[in-house]
Parts: sequence; C-alpha cells; structure tokens
Amino acid sequence: MKTWSICASAASAALACALAQPSLAQSSAPPAPTTDASGAEAAPNADIIVTGSRIRHNALDQPSPITFVDKADIDRTGLSSIADVLQRLPSAGGGLNSKNNSSGNLGNPQDGGGVGAGTSEINLRYLGSKRTLVMVDSMRFVNASSASGVPGSVDLNSIPQAAIERVEVLQDGASSIYGSDAIAGVVNIITKTKQDGLQVSLQHGLFKEGDGFTRNYDASYGFHIGASDTDVVFGGSYTQQKPVFRADRKFALFSHPFITSCDDSCSSATPLGRFIVGDSDLTLLGRVQGRPGLTDFKDFTNADRYNTAPLNYLLTPYKRYAAFAAVTQPLSDHIKFSSKFFFNRRQSANQAAPLPLFIGPDSGNGNLLDTITIDGSNPYNPFGTLNAGDPTTNTPANYAFVARRLVENGPRHYSQRVDSYYGSATLSGDFDLFGHSWNWDVNGLYGKTNARQTFTGNVDATHVQQALGPVAECTGACVPLDLFGGAGTITPEMLNWIAFTEHDKSMQKIWDATANVTGGLFDLPAGTVGVAFGYEHRKLSGSFTPDPIIQAGHGADIPAQATAGSYNVDEVYGELSVPLLKDKPFFRSLNASFAARYSDYSTSGSKVTLKGGGDWKPIDDLVIRGTYAQGFRAPAIGELFGSLSRFDAPVNDPCNNLNGPGFNQTVRQNCINAGVPSTIGPNGDFMQQGAQLPVLTGGNEALKPETSRSWVGGAVYSASWAQSWARTLTLEASYFNIRIKDAIGAVDPQTLLDRCANTGDALACGAITRSATGQVTRIVGTLQNISSVKTDGLDLNLTYRSPTTGAGSFGLSWQNTFTFKYDEISPTADGTSTIKRAGTESGTQAYPKYKSIATLDWSLSNVTVSLTGRYINRVHEDGGTNDGHEMGARLYGDLQVLWDTKLANRDFTFAVGVNNIAGTNPPACYNCSLANYDPAVYDLPSQFFYARVGVKM
Repeated sequence: MKTWSICASAASAALACALAQPSLAQSSAPPAPTTDASGAEAAPNADIIVTGSRIRHNALDQPSPITFVDKADIDRTGLSSIADVLQRLPSAGGGLNSKNNSSGNLGNPQDGGGVGAGTSEINLRYLGSKRTLVMVDSMRFVNASSASGVPGSVDLNSIPQAAIERVEVLQDGASSIYGSDAIAGVVNIITKTKQDGLQVSLQHGLFKEGDGFTRNYDASYGFHIGASDTDVVFGGSYTQQKPVFRADRKFALFSHPFITSCDDSCSSATPLGRFIVGDSDLTLLGRVQGRPGLTDFKDFTNADRYNTAPLNYLLTPYKRYAAFAAVTQPLSDHIKFSSKFFFNRRQSANQAAPLPLFIGPDSGNGNLLDTITIDGSNPYNPFGTLNAGDPTTNTPANYAFVARRLVENGPRHYSQRVDSYYGSATLSGDFDLFGHSWNWDVNGLYGKTNARQTFTGNVDATHVQQALGPVAECTGACVPLDLFGGAGTITPEMLNWIAFTEHDKSMQKIWDATANVTGGLFDLPAGTVGVAFGYEHRKLSGSFTPDPIIQAGHGADIPAQATAGSYNVDEVYGELSVPLLKDKPFFRSLNASFAARYSDYSTSGSKVTLKGGGDWKPIDDLVIRGTYAQGFRAPAIGELFGSLSRFDAPVNDPCNNLNGPGFNQTVRQNCINAGVPSTIGPNGDFMQQGAQLPVLTGGNEALKPETSRSWVGGAVYSASWAQSWARTLTLEASYFNIRIKDAIGAVDPQTLLDRCANTGDALACGAITRSATGQVTRIVGTLQNISSVKTDGLDLNLTYRSPTTGAGSFGLSWQNTFTFKYDEISPTADGTSTIKRAGTESGTQAYPKYKSIATLDWSLSNVTVSLTGRYINRVHEDGGTNDGHEMGARLYGDLQVLWDTKLANRDFTFAVGVNNIAGTNPPACYNCSLANYDPAVYDLPSQFFYARVGVKM
C-alpha cells in the first residue's frame, strides 16, 4: 500500500524515482498511473484527476493524504477480499468481514441496515462504514443487500476483484467534492480500462489445521483495435472460502474465553429444558419418555447451561462469481465514449446453535410466544396448566418461562444469495477556452443488489401454541409437542408441524447522473487558476421483505417487519485552485483551494458544505499542507424507514445479585425503583435469565442529516540530499481532528442499563421495560439524532528505498496511526454523558490508541522477499461483566517469497507465503458478541499458508 504524498524534488525526478521502485506496501510515491481517479486514461507526465479533487493536478502535488493500494499490494497480502486488505490500514477501524458469523440469531442491529451477513465493508477512523464513501472510478456504487435490512454502506466484495487496477483511500473529509457520506474519507476503486493480452492468477490457501481452505481464480483479457482505436478489457473471478468452526479453536470453544465448562455466560435454553414455574427453577435429570414425574427434575444450575459455541462458524464460507467488461471508444479527436459493466454473485452462509425456544411472560420475545398458556391436557406436561397471565382480566401468570433447545431441528443455518449488477456509461472530451485546456464528462450509472436468504431451524409460534394447547384442539396435522422430556423426545412428526423454512429478501437500487467540467480560468504569476464545477442527480431505493410468518410475528427467532423507501437528491458543486506564489525565497510554491457543494434531499432538506485548504513548499524537500472541511451524511433508507425489529444484545443486567454481600446500596435502590423485586427467585435474589436482552429497534423519518467539521494538517519531507544511499526517503505526518454533530444512533443498551442502575437517570430508565419478576423484556433503541463524536489523532509514515546494488535493493514502508481521542457524547436527563473510547473495546469495536504496519522487502534480480509486521496496541474492555479487562497488544507477522520468470516465452509469477507466522491468538474479549474476540480488528489464530501462480500472455 503506497501513500500518495508530495515528492518535494522536481516532478520529473520524483516520477522517475517512483517508476524505478518495486511495489512497496504504503510507500511515499505512486507508480505511474495508467488511468486517473475517474478511470480515464492518463497520458504520460500529464495532469490527472486524483481522489479528493475534480481539478486536474500533477499527481505528485496532491494536497491531501491519500493511501494507494495497487494489484501487487493486494497480491502481497495473500487475502481473498479487497475489504480484508483495506481493513489492515492503520487508519481503518475494521468493519464487517467473513469472520462475522451473524445472520439474525442476535437480531437486526439498531441502524436499520440488517446484520450484513456475508458482507465486507471499510470503516475509516472508527467512524463506521456509513461515514466512508465508496466510489468506483469517482462515481458512486450501489449499497449492499443481505436480506436482513437496508444497509447504508457498500459491500466491497460485490466489485469484481479481477477488474481492480488500484484503490485510492482519501483520509480527509470530502463532502464538498462528492456529497454525503464522505465524513471520514473516500475509498475510490479504480478499475481497468485497457490491457494487452491475457492475465491469469490462481491461488490456494488454508490454515495450519487444514480448514478455512480458499481458492482465488482471476482472469482478464484486453485488446486494442487499431482501425477504430477501440480498447476492450473483460474478465472474471471465482473465489471460494470454506468454514472454520469454533469447535476447532480452543479459545472459541465456549461462550467466554479461558473456560472449559459452562458458566453463567452459556445459554439457559438447554436440550433438557429449563422450567421456571412458581418459585421453582428446574431442569431434567435426564431424558424421559412420556410425561415426567416431579422426581425427574432437579434445581437448575450454571453447570446445566448449554454451550452454543461449537456449531457456530468462526470463519464463514462463501463463493463469489464475478464478471466485468469495459469498452473505450474515441468518437473524434476530442470526444470519447466509455462504458463498464459488473456482475457479482455471492453465495454465503452463517450458522448458529439450534434454536432456543423460550415460551412464557419472561421470555422477552415480543410476540405470541410470550403469551402462550401450556394446557394441562398436553400429554407431556407434568406441571398442570401453565398460565401466561392476562392483564385484561388481572389473571396472574404462574410461570416465568419454559426454555428448550431444539437440537432435534439441527443448527440454525442461514444461506444467502446476493446478485449485484452495475453499469455505467461516460461521454467525455476536451476543448480549449481562455487559452487553456478544459475537460468535460457526462456520466450515467445504474446499480442493483438483490439478496435472498433461506433460514432453516425456525418454528411457527401459532403451531407451537396449538401443539401446547388443549389436546382436543390439536387436530388434523397438529401433533402435541413434548418440551418436557429432554433431548430426542421431539419427534420428526412434531417437527413437521412446528418447523418451517424462512425465506427473506432485500433489494437496493441506485440511478445516478453527473456532469463535470474542469479547466484553467486564467494565469497568475505562480500558475494557472483551476476550476471545476458540476451537477449530480441520483435516486436511491431499497426494501427488506421478511418471510410472511415473520412479518406476522409468529417466528421463534427474531421478529421483523417489511421496510421500503426511497429518496432523490440534486446537487451542484464548484471547486477552485489558486496558485499564490512560486519560485520565491521560502516559497517554492504556495497554493490555496476552495470548494462548495449544495445538496437538496427529498427526505431531509438542503445543505451547503464548504472546504478550504492550502499547501506551502518553503524548500524543495518540504511541503506543509492543511484543510478545513465541513461534512454531512444524510440518513440512509434503513435509518429513515426501517420498521420495528428486535436485536438480542449480549449485555449484563447491573441489578444481578442485588441482595448479595457488598452490593452497592444506591444501585440496589435504583434497581428496585426501576421494577426489580427486592426478593425473588429460589435464592431470594434477582438474576437475569438469559445472556442476551431484547432491544427494540426501528427507523425514524424525522431524522436530520449528521454534520461534521474536520481539520487535517501536516507535512511531507522528501530527502533529496540522501539520493546516494536512498532512492526514496520520505517522512509524512498528518494530524486529523473530526467532530460529528447530530450523529444518528441509539444509546448503547449496556450504557442505558448501567446509567439507570448507577444514577437512576430518568431517560435511561424510561427506555427499559421489566416484567413483574424484574426481567428486562424490552429496551427501546429507536434511532435519533442523539449524540456527537469527537476524535483526533496523527498519521505518521516513513518510506525508504535503497539504490540497487550487487546485493539487490531494500525497501521499508512504515505506516502508523495514533488515536489521541475518541469520545461519544450522548444526552442524559440532566445534561450529557461522555464515553471515552480511545484505548477501549466496546464489544463490537476495538479502539486502540496505536496501530502500525511495516513492510521490509528485499529484491534481487527476479526474486522478492517481503516481511510485514502488523501491530495493534492494547485495549481495555469497557462495560460488561469484566469491565477493565486488558486485551493485550498483538504483533502479527506475514512473509512472502515471489519469483518472476519466463517459461515458454510467457511471463510467470510464483509466490508462496504465510500470514500470522507465529500463529498468534487474538486477545480474549469477554463482552464481544462473537467468538470471544473482535473479528473487525484481530486475525484468527493459526498460520495461514498460500501459494499463487500468475501468467501474462
């Protein structure tokens, strides 16, 4: 990965230096581009469009920090996903990837975007993937679909990897240039527009244990038709990844790290059942055929809990089939037509333990299952009629819940098929005006993602109710249900009646039309004043349609309603680049830039964003630069129109054991005031009954756009004086400071519970509903413009490349990101509360204060050896049962050996490598919701070996 910085020496010398060096991870100079950031062909030594501006610049005079990732850099990682590559950037906070095994067994997250099963995203500065704009050739791409919501971010894996020429990552706010979402930065994927001949790459890889096998096959072919000057390139990719199960890694074998048997973090829904009836909390001693007697039960303990981990994926399987084509056709000396088309099909899967069926008033399902009365005539019920209660008749409940793990129905398996289509057409040209060259382009694009999900392992609550009701009413296909006999007593006939296969679907579309003009207005003594302006109109629409049984509220897993919505936006922008001084003492150059954009949304009104910046070169080797940018993010479709759903958050009720010795008396009284009985349960004390608590989620059409302001400033020093021992020696530093206001979100449920218990805050307590026995049955998590975010930090990068000697050449690229502050501020009843995230783990995201990646390579003749180190500083868990637990620092090492040669007059490349050389385990995390670690930040344990062969002909 190379950072596009400014080589302070003369442009020709710097470009020659860049051309001479081999591919380096995150080096300080770019390779010679064949296309600019808009995908247009770049003539040698010509000014081009670089991500962050639509005015053409010399590629070496870029005033903003940009990280560059080319095909060689991608190949160097041995990874099968461009998202996985980008998530390794020190400035990235991670994001969804194939290590996230969540498809709805936890529910639908609060942002209305669904769980994103099988999706891979990029999250810059820890600000979330929705605040990072993803573009393809400087044009927007269609948002993801995963049949569980309507996300506001792009699935990077829906872009064919064989089509990618490079990726430019702008680490600066750019809403005034590109519009909504570009708060943290921009990821611009530049695709191939021309190629000479055939290129093929084949790679296989697997973990040391023999699982997680991957295969990546890429092929592309390009040709030029001289008579018409036409360029055509097309190709395809096939990628497969096989699963890794939690059962096959010791650290993930249970629901908490470092344990070898179940504790209270395991599930109370067991194959032998849990029955809280009256004051009794019981489970079976063993399997019982027919109706059990009371002597067949014993008191329920933590040792009886069920370990859900072994059947879960640690690494999810998928297959991706992709194709692309691009055509460039000159129509005259000054007008050109170009077009591209992508298709991608993803078949992915997620898996969870068999369904935990909870029935009764304390179940917290939020649907029919909470109200089921189990009739005494059920032939397997030993307790007599278990009444769920009826508040309309003041009939009290005589049981809390009955829980049974439906192991006979097999694991919950979620299979997705996602088809993505994307096409664009561009008419571009150039003309002369005011004595300067001008360029224009008109673009149209259409994109669609269409997702289907099949879920096996669910049951129909209406059929469960009938099968547990009066036996005389269980007629026809109905078969009385046995929840009381233990594992193996639910027969195939019973399952045929209660089980069903769930079918969900979702869709997103984008129509986008843009027109841009850029050129020189007039000359000043220091150079030409450049300008760019343009117009954009786009329409986005999306929908999520759960299975009809789910929409009716009759599923036993996660309730959800259908969602549909759309909006359109019209925008105009202008950009100005002014050279102020040149070739003066202490002012080799001084430039200023300005940009403004007006956006008018059909849903959230209009907004103007501004940006200003400058760069100063006091001497040839030093550039000092800075920008101030306003930004905004319009609410996404899922955030606006998302229907009510439920998310089962793995949180800890702070009122647990409120009668225990040493329990804080203020907290105890706040818990009692919130509805927790002072004495309850067989031990006279309160304890939450499940490790996950239900959070009610939903969109809000009254949401306003988020707004932001950001400062980015720094310097680039290129040591031309060191050329005798360093072809390239560059040091780059960039400070960033970002503040977001009116951030869209819902208060974290753990924070609400803690705030209610610790301070008695009325707003927090008002969002929590408890049953008569004190159990949390609902936490309201509706989206609001509720908070603000403040973050600042420093990027520090070093690039070195030695001269070529008889011993070859050496290179070092070292990228570092220091996060000084990351604060989330949310309202309370009497003011605000600030959560300081820097240096902590929230349970879904680690915020290390320091991340680094360094690559050392050695090249001799046609052999290159590279060693990459990736460092993540320690963090501490914030909240949960192990608040303050230290998750230690991690250093990962990757090694690759590459050999270029000719065989049969063909150019071949052979590469072998290993990632995570030492097999380093991720740090254990107690409050992480998936697999005892944070998959957005850390590697899976064990070495990953791979081998690749490539050929050009």
